Order: sequence, then structure tokens, then C-alpha cells
Amino acid sequence: MENINLPSDTIVKLTQYSHGAGCGCKISPKVLNSILAECKTEFPDPFLMVGNSTLDDAAVYDIGNNKVIISTTDFFMPIVDDPYDFGGIASVNAISDIFAMGGTPLMAVAILCWPVNKLSAKIAGQVIEGAKQACARAGIAIAGGHSIDGPEPIFGLAVTGIAMKDQIRLNCTATEGCELYLTKPLGIGILSTAQKQGILKEEDRQTARNLMLTINAIGKELGKLDEVKAMTDVTGFGLLGHLVEMCEGSGLSAEIYASLVPKIENIHFYMENKTFPGGTFRNFDSYGHKVSPMSDEHKHLFCDPQTSGGLLVAVTPEGKESFLKLAGQYGLDLLSFGKLKSKGEYIVDVLPS
Repeated sequence: MENINLPSDTIVKLTQYSHGAGCGCKISPKVLNSILAECKTEFPDPFLMVGNSTLDDAAVYDIGNNKVIISTTDFFMPIVDDPYDFGGIASVNAISDIFAMGGTPLMAVAILCWPVNKLSAKIAGQVIEGAKQACARAGIAIAGGHSIDGPEPIFGLAVTGIAMKDQIRLNCTATEGCELYLTKPLGIGILSTAQKQGILKEEDRQTARNLMLTINAIGKELGKLDEVKAMTDVTGFGLLGHLVEMCEGSGLSAEIYASLVPKIENIHFYMENKTFPGGTFRNFDSYGHKVSPMSDEHKHLFCDPQTSGGLLVAVTPEGKESFLKLAGQYGLDLLSFGKLKSKGEYIVDVLPS
């Protein structure tokens, strides 16, 4: 996990100006499906390799010579109070979609909605400066953008990336027997709610901040491993939501071992204080019927909306050694927490151990 140092010279609390936080602002899977069901028009572009049909992290366009362009956008309301960190986290989160496809980011343009009658232009500038610093760490520039005056602060990026065609990784191409790995621990939504309630300890705030500012750059290298069969990043739909998408797209089920799923240290203190974001319950309402019965503790953690979460990776057993070696080069000490199997009664079976 990176230890990110960014400047901060303001005491404004951005989270008080928004009704939601980070990827917890996402429309629930159930409502999103209803929205998309109203969209009937499709343009049949033969060069569009990945569009809406696979529920992937980004669109992919074939430009020939075994090269593709990757395009994505992501934005949300503040998940932290510090404007530099807000800009940085929103940027890392958006760039992650490129890495989750196995690609390399090229450039970004910014998306800014700002309540100019409530928050100063200086603070908006700090958000953008935090974003520029995060993009610089990812090796790209913010090349432009668009801004509007609105009731709540919103920031994000539209990001363009590139990859070799055979290195693109989808979330719907997993194979039976693949082992499951997660590159960041769960619990960001729980900690962000604790912050809004004023009970988040300083050491845990720093942990959450550094996790959200850590770039998923390993994704561009994972795309080069044939043994990595599918990949996606875990964000607003929680671990179970994104795993359900992977399983359904691949025609499989999964079993996960609850005790092996990585979680943020000290998370149980906040779970005991019930600092659960509303998105957790919207998530479970959307896909809970596809998951085997589980304890409330597991439901609250595995449906927790993640902001700038880790990569969920499906790796063949034969590829475990090369995958873990690469993970180690990125400072990641990973354990498999589950595996994919033939389709069963439930899309995901949650086992206690």
C-alpha cells in the first residue's frame, strides 16, 4: 500500500455538502438495469469490441494492428473532506477502469460540478490539483475537461487508454476452476460512513486514504498473463455485486471462503457501531437472492460499496505461481479467497471458512 503525501491547507469538510459519498453514490444494480431496459437503440459498430453488453469496466475499440483504444468515465461526490484527496481519489478510481481491462492509460479530461455559491473557486482548484498529482503518478496528464455550476460537489475523469488486443481482460471470460484474488481489502464504505458520523480514528482514516489513493497499475501487467482469465475492479456494487457480474457473464458460479476475504484491519470496531452506508443495503436488495444465505456480518462487508477498490482477478490454478510472483513485485501479499465452479443453485456460495 502506498503512503501518499499531498498538500492540504484548508479545513473545509467537503462531505457535508453531498448526500452520498464516493462510489456509494452509484445507482443500485436493480435500478440501473431498469434504466438500461428503456434504451432500445443500438448502433452496430463492427470495431466496438466491448460495449454495454458485457457490463465491463470500460469500452474497447479496435483500431487495427492488434491495438485497441479503451475509454471510460467515472465521477462521484466527496468521500473525504480534504479537497486534494477528493480529487486524487476520484482520479485514481477512474483510471482504475483502464487497468482493470489490462490497459495503459494515455490521458484524461476532467468532469467538475461545483456549487459556486457554497464553496470557493480556490477549493475547486485544490480538487483539480489533487487530481493532477494523482494522474501524474499514473503517468498521464489531465488534458482538458468540462465544468458546471450545480448543487453538490462532483468530480471525476473521462480516461482514454490503449492496449494490445490480445491483452484485454474482460469480466465475462473466466473459466471453471479459476482461483479468485482481490488486490485491496474491503471496508472503505464502512470507514467513510464512520467519518461522516465523526467516529473514525485517525489511523484508520489514513489507512482508508492511502488505500483509495493507491493506483491499480498491476492491471496493465496482469493483461499480459495468459493465466489471468478475467478481471474487474471492485467499486460501488461491492465484492459480491462485481463477482456476480463476473460469474453470470462467464456462465459460472463461485464459492468464497468468508474468513479468507481480505478486509481492512480494525473494521470490526466500525461494524459493531453499525457504520454501514446506504449503498450496502441497496446492493443486497439488488442481488442478494443470487447469493447463498450468510451472516449479517458477511452481508455488510461483502456488499459494502468500495471507492477506488482493488482488482478482482480470476487466475487458473496453473498460473498461480506466476501471478503471485507478479503481485509480489507490486508489494502485494495475496491469498486466494475462493474459486469458480460450474453453475449451481446460487451464483455465489458464501462459505464460513
